[in-house]
Amino acid sequence: MSQSHQQPALSQCPGCAEPPAAGDLFCGVCGYDLSAVPARPGDRPTMAITVPPAASGSEAVRWPAAAETDSSDVPAPVHRPSDLPGTDSGGRPLAEQEQGPGAAAGQGAPVGPGPEPVGGPESSAVPVRHDDRAVPGGAEHSGDFALAAPDPRTAEHAAAAAAPAAGGKVCVACRSGRVDPDGYCENCGHAQPRERDHMEQELGSVAAVSDRGLRHHRNEDSFAVSSTALPDGSPAVVAIVCDGVSSASRPDEASAAAANAANESLLESLPRGTHPQQAMHEAIVAASEAVNALAQEPAGAMEHDAHRHQNAPACTLVGAVMAGELLIVGWVGDSRVYWVPEDRSRPTARLTEDDSWAAQMVAAGLMNEAEAYADERAHAITGWLGADAYELEPHTAAFKPDRPGLVVVCTDGLWNYAESVEEMAAAVPADAQEQPLRGAQVLVGHALDGGGHDNVTVALLPFAVRPQGAGSACETV
Repeated sequence: MSQSHQQPALSQCPGCAEPPAAGDLFCGVCGYDLSAVPARPGDRPTMAITVPPAASGSEAVRWPAAAETDSSDVPAPVHRPSDLPGTDSGGRPLAEQEQGPGAAAGQGAPVGPGPEPVGGPESSAVPVRHDDRAVPGGAEHSGDFALAAPDPRTAEHAAAAAAPAAGGKVCVACRSGRVDPDGYCENCGHAQPRERDHMEQELGSVAAVSDRGLRHHRNEDSFAVSSTALPDGSPAVVAIVCDGVSSASRPDEASAAAANAANESLLESLPRGTHPQQAMHEAIVAASEAVNALAQEPAGAMEHDAHRHQNAPACTLVGAVMAGELLIVGWVGDSRVYWVPEDRSRPTARLTEDDSWAAQMVAAGLMNEAEAYADERAHAITGWLGADAYELEPHTAAFKPDRPGLVVVCTDGLWNYAESVEEMAAAVPADAQEQPLRGAQVLVGHALDGGGHDNVTVALLPFAVRPQGAGSACETV
């Protein structure tokens, strides 16, 4: 019920403190408007918290009576809270907990009858569940909020991380998803690093490193390093480096096939006593045949496609063999071999000549080296391995160093950033002779720091000379 608040009687004028006459609306002394005095606010009674009266006998919960004595004539103990099931605020019995082998005493089925709330069968209908998925229309029946289902992605991640498939790879990005045969994560879709993106190998005194670089989507370089023994028991060390031609199809397959074929050929011919220079020539021919085989097509394809070799797989090749006191190099294309003496005061040398447009211009005397390599056509190669190549012309050269040094076998991904012999000598670390793998890593890092526009591959072969060795010889074929 609403109430109207009446104007209270004032004992004195708010303006001059004179007592006003009863019923005056204005002060007779100062003329203060007595009706402008704010009314006293209404009462705000404190609300009492009512306690429901004790339930009558007909509405109370009936608890089971304790036995006076137990089976041994000992007074029965007081009931423990776990001996009796509880009820929720609506009077419905709480769900019984499943009792497993590790359940504590008193947490299984109740000992004795539970409380029976009076009020009809509907009061003990559906048990309360904290998970309504097991009950049709769970939230409506139990009166509880249904819990959100677990995130399936989280569940998959946890399962995959806990137990990855046998022999399967785990994604490097999300660290949980499996990697499919195409190299992509089945969970987050991240492309996985290929095995050839970065490769390192150290074999005794020879080491090689290959890297995809910073601009290419795959590594089209390949290498092979190995060692064998000559018929007299002296060691022979081999390093082959191949660079796939990006404008051709499957350049990565071409470089891998060429490197493997050349390496196998050398490991077969050198122990038989074949002269190392002849063995290098045969290795380049074997590599060429391996790359040509990639372009072969099923019978009858020629008549349907007269230009089947138009974009055949192709690559370049450069290799070095240390056998006895000889250093043999061989190449087709524009990959190079440098000689860096241990004594850096002695001159560094480049032991190969590029099969490229720039090299032809210099050889013909039409341009000097600076002008030729500044031209945009400088790196157009004039020799390569592939079914669509011109007549194969393997280049080989034999050297007999008279001082210790380091043989650097590399693709243009490196020498583009250290083209001159002085620049290459400066890029090679001082301890590369003793630590060839670290030296190769440093040279690859030099190319990446310079921009990494191409795949980068380098092999280092430390060359030791016997103390009594004197004089030098060089024969070029």
